[in-house]
Amino acid sequence: MKLSLDLQYFAQEKTEKATPKKRQDTRKKGQVPKSTDVNTALILLGVFLFMFLYAGVLGDFIVNMMQHVFLEYIHWEVSEQTIPSLFNEIAAESAIVILPIMLITLVVGVSASLIQVGFMFTPEAIAFKLEKINPLKGIKRIFSIRALVELLKSLLKIILVGVLVFSIIWFSLDSLVFLSQRPVAAGFGELARLTGIIGASVAFLLLLLAVPDYMYQRFDHEKQIRMSKQDVKDEHKKMEGDPLIKSKRRKKQMDMAMQRMMQEVPEADVVITNPTHFAIALKYDEDTMAAPKVTAKGADYVALRIKSLAQKHEIVMVENKPLARSLYAQTEIGDEVPENLFKAVAEVLAYVYRLTNE
Repeated sequence: MKLSLDLQYFAQEKTEKATPKKRQDTRKKGQVPKSTDVNTALILLGVFLFMFLYAGVLGDFIVNMMQHVFLEYIHWEVSEQTIPSLFNEIAAESAIVILPIMLITLVVGVSASLIQVGFMFTPEAIAFKLEKINPLKGIKRIFSIRALVELLKSLLKIILVGVLVFSIIWFSLDSLVFLSQRPVAAGFGELARLTGIIGASVAFLLLLLAVPDYMYQRFDHEKQIRMSKQDVKDEHKKMEGDPLIKSKRRKKQMDMAMQRMMQEVPEADVVITNPTHFAIALKYDEDTMAAPKVTAKGADYVALRIKSLAQKHEIVMVENKPLARSLYAQTEIGDEVPENLFKAVAEVLAYVYRLTNE
């Protein structure tokens, strides 16, 4: 009894790698190894690298916009007509600044996801399920090992990012202290430069941290989709099909093959019989065939059907027990007559041709 329970336990233990079908099924459900840290790091890196290139244009545009506000809009009369116009112009000018950054964010975010998981459309993953709002499962996820790992990762990132930002600010403290004594444009440029350095440095740091996180996500995903030996057997059995269905399919295939074979009997030149146990139909066309071919063969009941069709369509039947047994054993349907049986078959065909020409 104990041995049986142990075997059952080992059969259910998740020790096997996921099969291709299991991987495909989990992918359809949206379960793929993906690190959000990779997306975050690449988006930050892409945005701040773009900002380094776009900073001059952005700075000039903002300065011109502020000059326009303080030189033009300040003289406008505040009324129901001027306020909507004011906000529309400011919104349009702000969009010119923000839209390129949002576009870069979108492109980099989509590209990061494609790099990790490829193109994937999973309507099943976004379908509404009551179990998704089950508070018990929510609590279980909060206090799971996975949640603890995510908490430790977040704390580590906060500490490292904090140390990095503090270090950059500390080494730039001299320029920040005298920032109030510099012109507005120069001060703005210094702050923009420092912000860009901090952003790019944090992005590189998060990208470095994302590499082990992605490896962990792959490891955890492989662990989650592992299968037991019984699962593999069940899947294989399901893919192979039910034995009853397989037998019915095989029977149908045999019936179709039998039907095709019987359609060839009326075209045969001769049927060689045992006379009761075997029947082999032969056809020969000297213009298209190098040797006579077996178009149908059978034993017992099938042989009886072949002989019945041959008699119905007035096909010559020749009784030759040794030749019938040899042809049945050495050939398959569609095969040419073996070389060692050429002479015997030629004699039979010669007899048939003499008989039909009389």
